[in-house]
Amino acid sequence: MRKLIFVTGGVLSGLGKGVITASIGLLFKLSGYKVSLQKIDPYLNLDAGTMNPYEHGEVFVTRDGMETDLDIGRYERFLGEELTAINYMTTGQVYWNVIRKERAGEFLGRTVQVIPHITDEIKGLILRPVENAEIGVVEVGGTVGDIESLPFLEALRQLRDDLPREDTFFVHLTLLPRLSSTDELKTKPTQHSVKELRAIGIQPDAIVARADGPLPDGVRRKIARFCDVPM
Repeated sequence: MRKLIFVTGGVLSGLGKGVITASIGLLFKLSGYKVSLQKIDPYLNLDAGTMNPYEHGEVFVTRDGMETDLDIGRYERFLGEELTAINYMTTGQVYWNVIRKERAGEFLGRTVQVIPHITDEIKGLILRPVENAEIGVVEVGGTVGDIESLPFLEALRQLRDDLPREDTFFVHLTLLPRLSSTDELKTKPTQHSVKELRAIGIQPDAIVARADGPLPDGVRRKIARFCDVPM
C-alpha cells in the first residue's frame, strides 16, 4: 500500500521545506523504495512562468514543458529522476479544473463549494503522482496559518481520514530562534505553530526544527512534551 508523507512549514517561510522534502525522498529511494515527490504552491497562478523570479525564485521547466517552482529542480537533482507536470500543483490549477468541470455540467447542478469540490480536486491531484510509487512526499508551500493554504491543509486532513492511519505521516518544519540577550533557544514559536496546525485538525508526527546549532536535549524534550511528538 502506498504511503504519503506531508511536509508543512510554520513560523515563517524560507526555512527549507524543499530540501527537507527532497532529503526524505532520497532516504527512501536509497532504502529501495519507489518514490514520488510533489510541490504544492498555494498561489492563484496556473504555473510559475509568470511569477517574478526575484520574489519567487528561478522557474524550473520540466521535460514535458511545465513551468514550475525551483523546488522541482531540487527534487530532480536529489532523486536523479525527471519529473513532470503532475508533480507540481497550484491553487490556480485546482480552481481552473473545478470551474471547467462546472461549466461542462459535471456537478449536475449542485452548488460548487470549497468543501467538498475544491478539496476533492486537491486530493485527486495529490494521489495521481503516487499511482506508480510506493511512497509519495508532498511539500505544502507557504506557512501554516496563511489563508491561502487552508484548502490544501483541509484536503490533507481528509486524506488522513480517508486512508488507513499508518499510511500517512506529517512532518512539520519550524524555526527555533535564539534570543541574543539570554543566549537561549525559544520554543514558543514552534509551540504556537503546532497549535495552528492542530486547530485545523492535523497533529504532526515529527517536527524538524531549524536552529543556529545543535539542539540541547532539554529543548528537544520540551518540544516533544508540548507538541506531542516522540523524541
